Amino acid sequence: METSPLRHEPDHAGAIAHALARLHRELPTTLSYHTPWHTEGDVLPAARRLAALAGVTGMPLHLLEVGAAFHDLGYIHTFHGHEILSVNEMAAILPSFGFDDAAIGVVAGIIMATRMPQTPTSALEALMADADLDVLGRDDFLLTSTALWREQAALGHAVPWQDWLRSQSRFLQNHHFFTPQAQALRQAGQDANHALLTAMIEAGTPPDLAPPVV
Repeated sequence: METSPLRHEPDHAGAIAHALARLHRELPTTLSYHTPWHTEGDVLPAARRLAALAGVTGMPLHLLEVGAAFHDLGYIHTFHGHEILSVNEMAAILPSFGFDDAAIGVVAGIIMATRMPQTPTSALEALMADADLDVLGRDDFLLTSTALWREQAALGHAVPWQDWLRSQSRFLQNHHFFTPQAQALRQAGQDANHALLTAMIEAGTPPDLAPPVV
């Protein structure tokens, strides 16, 4: 009796390592928010944490992890429209790690779920959208917001500090987490951060009193 050839799982760990290595090697040094740490130390762990809370395991988890690892790779080329370039980079690279067209399509959706305004269309995309903005509900929100403000200025999009605080306040006021896991984990923190911004705006807090970016 003939047997079908063995099917080997894609090398998701190798793909993740490839993406992280390129981020460390190729991201512009002018970026103070979208650094390698943003992906490796923030979004990827957040995606894994939310996936664990949601009971996501196996291949779906691996695809989510790969999407998180590749989601900002487009920043090696451009700031504007980087999501499309991240997808292009991913689609060119993943076949060499054993990913088929179906898996690449899923990862593409996961990456595009981070584009603003976020519009996830699947459970994995919702987890990724929430992981990318996990910081909105954390204690280090103001630290990372200040890093993003400085990054925008370095890229030629400087805005006054008080205007930045107001825009961040509006963003938090209008933002909602898509998954019940993120809502349970981060909504209270996001509300607290919104209150902090409101107090800083009312007090006219200057940026030199904001947490230093390290």
